[in-house]
Amino acid sequence: QVRLVESGGGLLQPGGSLRLSCAVSGRDVSTYATGWHRQAPGKRRELVAAISSGGNRNYAESVKGRSSISRDNSGNTVYLQLNSLEPEDTAVYYCTADLIPAKVVAGASGYWGQGTQVTVSS
Repeated sequence: QVRLVESGGGLLQPGGSLRLSCAVSGRDVSTYATGWHRQAPGKRRELVAAISSGGNRNYAESVKGRSSISRDNSGNTVYLQLNSLEPEDTAVYYCTADLIPAKVVAGASGYWGQGTQVTVSS
C-alpha cells in the first residue's frame, strides 16, 4: 500500500512562489511515476506536472516555464515548485502515484493524497 501525504499549501500572494512536498511511504518512490494534479472550485481536476520513474517530466501548458517537479529518492519525497503565482493557481493540489506513467498523466492514478489547499490572493 502506498501512502501519500502533501504539505506546503497555504495563502500566497500573486507573483510569489510555493513548494509543495509529498511524502511517500509504503513503497520506493523511485519505482513509481508520481505527479501533481489540482482542482479549482467548479472546475475539473487537471494535471499540473508528472515525473516517471525514469525521470521524464510532463507539465501542463498553464504552468510550463514556471514550475518544476522533482523527486528525492533517498527521502522518498516528491516536490512541486511553482513560481510567478497567479490567482488562477488557486486550487486543492493532490499528489498521485502509479506504476504506469500514463495513468498519472491521465489522472487515473491508483494512489492519491488527501490534498493541500493553495490560495493565491492579495
